[in-house]
Amino acid sequence: MSSSVPASRVGRRSFLTSAAVGGATIVGASALGALDADAAFAAPTPSLDPAIARTSFAEGRISAVSGRLLHVTGSHGERHRIQLTHATSVWKARPTTPDAVEPGDGLYARGVEMPDGTLAADAVWVNIVNLYTTIQGIQRDRLYLAHGNRELLGRTLPETTASYAGSALTSDLSRLRIGQPAQVLGAWRPADDSIDLVRVTVGH
Repeated sequence: MSSSVPASRVGRRSFLTSAAVGGATIVGASALGALDADAAFAAPTPSLDPAIARTSFAEGRISAVSGRLLHVTGSHGERHRIQLTHATSVWKARPTTPDAVEPGDGLYARGVEMPDGTLAADAVWVNIVNLYTTIQGIQRDRLYLAHGNRELLGRTLPETTASYAGSALTSDLSRLRIGQPAQVLGAWRPADDSIDLVRVTVGH
């Protein structure tokens, strides 16, 4: 079943606000935490590990890239300098390399603050979004979604998965239906305000 609901333009700040990635919520399996997208929304876990205790976070929009130094303007106008190192993990719909990070991207970074104020990043999530939506239309390689009063275009990828009523993740998207509430995890595309869909969860 399909529908031709157009995707309207949606601002970056709306995506990042809806993503609701809080600085205190990131923990994971490594010294500073996991990279996978779920780590960006994990529940906080108390730790006495000094590496985790020193962990800092930054979010905003990348205004400039100087080699592996990112200049980021936060949502409230604050300025960040984020240094990517040979050990930095980068997620942009999937694990990728620092070369995929571009000016204009939204970014959430986790790392350790250096004496000069630079954040040495352990991991960065680029354009990550986590939205509660309603499915408005379905086509072969896209979902038309409603988030509040906004219409969004979600692009399915070869690796897009779905979870139905708490079941295990599957690549079978054929059980998605128009009208279903759906939580979508993915990466925003600044060029056209669409979302690369990583996972669609229905029937909580």
